[in-house]
Amino acid sequence: MSVNILNRSFRPYTGEKARITRAYDYLILVLALFLFIGSFHLHFALTVGDWDFWVDWKDRQWWPLVTPLMGITFPAAVQSVMWTKFRLPLGATLCVAALLIGTWVTRIFAYHYWNYFPINMVLPATMLPGALVLDAILMLSNSLTVTAVLGGASFALLFYPSNWPLFGMFHVPVEYGNGQLTVADLFGFEYIRTGMPEYLRIIERGTLRTYGQYAAPLAAFCSALLCILMYTLWWFIGKWFATVRYLNKI
Repeated sequence: MSVNILNRSFRPYTGEKARITRAYDYLILVLALFLFIGSFHLHFALTVGDWDFWVDWKDRQWWPLVTPLMGITFPAAVQSVMWTKFRLPLGATLCVAALLIGTWVTRIFAYHYWNYFPINMVLPATMLPGALVLDAILMLSNSLTVTAVLGGASFALLFYPSNWPLFGMFHVPVEYGNGQLTVADLFGFEYIRTGMPEYLRIIERGTLRTYGQYAAPLAAFCSALLCILMYTLWWFIGKWFATVRYLNKI
């Protein structure tokens, strides 16, 4: 008798109750997705800031160093949850795709349509190639150490080459006002942002920046080393955040 009562009490919902329950679950998932997009986008905007926002700040020194270092944080934490709990090797790709959605919405509607900046001036960088490699290494190795060393380093090293087809044209040197500068700097002179002194806008002096030299690979390898450490740190942050704890009944 008690077994029958127990079975009846835990029967799944059917009919209208089941439909309402599924609709409520879908609503929670959509709201959680938008909350995650907003949180990652806010984190990225506060930590990376102008280095990945304006095209004239995408230089060959700090841009390939700061952007992957701050961009690997949320992917590492979400990978920790998705892989250890669900065995789904898509945490990094999911994070970067969510960041791109939020970034494109903000820059198109808030800065292109609202403030009339050219979309090329606020074009966001992509980290999808590094995220795909990061997920693939985790899936093939099933090891935190291997993923941190190889995946974290690959995430940083692939950033600059994968973005060069998008932003290489803005590094072309031009002569303007009896001086040499890049096309990206020319954007900055033509579209002045309020509240930013000129000595802060010029982030790298000299004309050799237009030809690359050795700053970009050195910054990429330095970022690769730091990404290994950052990935491990945020992996354990995600693991701690996803740990369920229970209070002892008194």
